[in-house]
Amino acid sequence: MAQSVILHLESVSKQFSLTTTPAIQNVNLTLYQGDILGLLGPSGCGKTTLLRIIAGFEQPQSGIVTINEQVVASRHDWIVPEKRNVGMVFQDYALFPHLTVAKNVAFGLHNFDKKSSTPINHQVADVLELVGLSGLENRYPHQLSGGQQQRVALARALAPKPALVLLDEPLSNLDVQVRIRLRQELRDILKNAGASGIIVTHDQEEAMAISDRVAVIRAGSVEQFGTPKDIYTKPASKFVAEFVTQANFLPALRRDEVWETEVGAFELTNNNMFREEIGSLDEFDRLELMIRQEDLILKVDNEGCVVIRDRQFLGREFRYCLQTESGKELIARTTSQVALPIGVQVKVSIAEDNLRVFPAIAEEKYGKSSELVGSKN
Repeated sequence: MAQSVILHLESVSKQFSLTTTPAIQNVNLTLYQGDILGLLGPSGCGKTTLLRIIAGFEQPQSGIVTINEQVVASRHDWIVPEKRNVGMVFQDYALFPHLTVAKNVAFGLHNFDKKSSTPINHQVADVLELVGLSGLENRYPHQLSGGQQQRVALARALAPKPALVLLDEPLSNLDVQVRIRLRQELRDILKNAGASGIIVTHDQEEAMAISDRVAVIRAGSVEQFGTPKDIYTKPASKFVAEFVTQANFLPALRRDEVWETEVGAFELTNNNMFREEIGSLDEFDRLELMIRQEDLILKVDNEGCVVIRDRQFLGREFRYCLQTESGKELIARTTSQVALPIGVQVKVSIAEDNLRVFPAIAEEKYGKSSELVGSKN
């Protein structure tokens, strides 16, 4: 059975001032019932503004926002936040310090008690059990850990059974180990509640772990939308490749049937192109090779053209900082079973099937220009 659409954004834009660039530009997104969407991007890219537009805290200049088949924002329609049937979990949780856990959760239910025949205290008990806080009903926020406070905030958002739950950087204030543990808990809670959710984050791993779909935001626009696997393995632009996969990039020049780089020559096909619509490799003399950190294979070789400048032990793996003869830095990740010494020369190899190639762009960084350097046309 096909999933129903819980959220649809059509050409949504928002500009705070005529003298500034738009915070959100022509965003189109669709979220299905029961799915979790991650809004991923660097600070200042507009992801929180987009979340606030969906919540009703900001009004778009143009476009249409539809939640659960009801238009909540358009040129002619505007539904206030409290009427949109959405739950919100803020970055700082926004718990009432003078209220107990139970009263914090019940606060959002008083306006909804007529919708359910179940007494409010039973609804509170049910949602606290869902988030694993049964027995803490009478504690105050200051008596809870950061992770417990986060779950109280989530319970309060879930208690009225909203059509959509919005989470703005909900794990950013927690310690790293707590964040890693709560990623899975957060996903499990939303899935067990049958809730649809949108989570804003700048943490790539967090977005991948929690979300069913990811929208990578760059300068107010959706750079790529897809599953976590597609975003990681098939980045649609150099920006996505660098931000999400933290990949290495190497310039490559055509020499007859191969492409030459500082670390070796590769036979590439059109299957290596990052987007089919760009065209054929035959159209270019210069490209950039995207090499994921885990795809670099290192072998000690006194005649190797790469030097291990530094090595970091990260528990399950080693992270190597490599330097080419031109001074370019590459990053490689390997298992922790073999440790290569700092200062040695290595030969680098890469499985050609894992390479993605991007046309060289005539802009300094992450260019969106259609002017492709090296094109024969």
